[in-house]
Amino acid sequence: MQLGIDDLAFATAGRYLDLANLAPVHGVEPAKYTVGLGQDRMSVCAPDEDVVTLAAAAALPLVEDLSDDERAAIRTVLLATESGIDQSKSAGVYVHHLLGLNPAARVVELKQACYSGTSALQMALALVARNPEQKVLVICSDVARYDVGSSGEPTQGCGAVAMLVTANPRLVAIEPVSGLHTTDVMDFWRPNYRTTAVVDGRLSLRAYTDSLAGAWQDFRAQGGAEFGEIDAFVYHQPFTKMAVKAHAHLTRLAGAPRDAEVMDAQIADTLRYNREIGNSYTASMYIGLASLLDHAADDLGGSRIGFFSYGSGAVGELFTGVVQPGYRAHLRAAAHRRLLDERDEVSHAEYLRIVAPVNPVDGGDHDVERLTRGPFRLAAITGHQRMYERTETAATAVA
Repeated sequence: MQLGIDDLAFATAGRYLDLANLAPVHGVEPAKYTVGLGQDRMSVCAPDEDVVTLAAAAALPLVEDLSDDERAAIRTVLLATESGIDQSKSAGVYVHHLLGLNPAARVVELKQACYSGTSALQMALALVARNPEQKVLVICSDVARYDVGSSGEPTQGCGAVAMLVTANPRLVAIEPVSGLHTTDVMDFWRPNYRTTAVVDGRLSLRAYTDSLAGAWQDFRAQGGAEFGEIDAFVYHQPFTKMAVKAHAHLTRLAGAPRDAEVMDAQIADTLRYNREIGNSYTASMYIGLASLLDHAADDLGGSRIGFFSYGSGAVGELFTGVVQPGYRAHLRAAAHRRLLDERDEVSHAEYLRIVAPVNPVDGGDHDVERLTRGPFRLAAITGHQRMYERTETAATAVA
């Protein structure tokens, strides 16, 4: 019995900032971002958009396509995020309610920087293996924020990916072998008292590649596929150029021929969406998977994909999956493209206005400005409670 990803969709904010308009503010040429980072745009969350609204928007088309019995089979919701909104209550509980899912379900939030979405996927596979009649909804949702004017600012972004994990999946069957690597390193973190992360950029790049090396060595030691048996590679993408560097590093580690054209072909399609969205932390690797499946010119049915998931601090996992025959009939490429094309561009001044508000902490009644055109929004924060609502867009959401 095969287990894996049966359906997949992503969501992002309704606005973006073109990095060509951020570059002069930082006193650099746009190529520093478009070439050096491999980023063109970054999605910008409005005050009424957050990890809950993004997660629910990503999962909505998956849930709407299910029959009542199939929805009832979703007995677990796993939400991975490092942009949590509460120290106790899972963001997934809000999402579960917004989607109208069966109350006979468990809901858990997972955290380990950008890695936890892969942890959620592996847990989901184990649950489905125990009871193949059940389905698990895995959601990765994050808002990447850094201090205004900092070196990390051009790598901001936001997004969510929802995946339905089942037996006999229609998209990608996940193979059982994983390579793992964990080490205690302070390359990126966000203390409870900060709203933006603390980053040691150079250390983070080294920690990423060290984790990749360790995970690859363990993957091979556990009997995983040889490099030449893997047709395409999807990496965690804090910025797309990181995936390019990572793939070159892995190619060297594996002793594979360093043919530039071949190496580019193995990852190019995975980078397209992330160039336009920016960093989405836990969601970025799986947005890369969506990008690969949506853009590949050749039918990938039967192809093996290598995945490297990394979370600062640091945990890495390398695993593989096989694209299923007929997968193209179940893609949401048109909806994904439309989602990106219909975003509104904002000026740098408008971007600063949008990201300036901070959540109130006084326990009073605070309505949140209505800006999103998405299917869900944060409507208010009152009595220390976050109030979410479904918008008119939800009723007309299309797959």
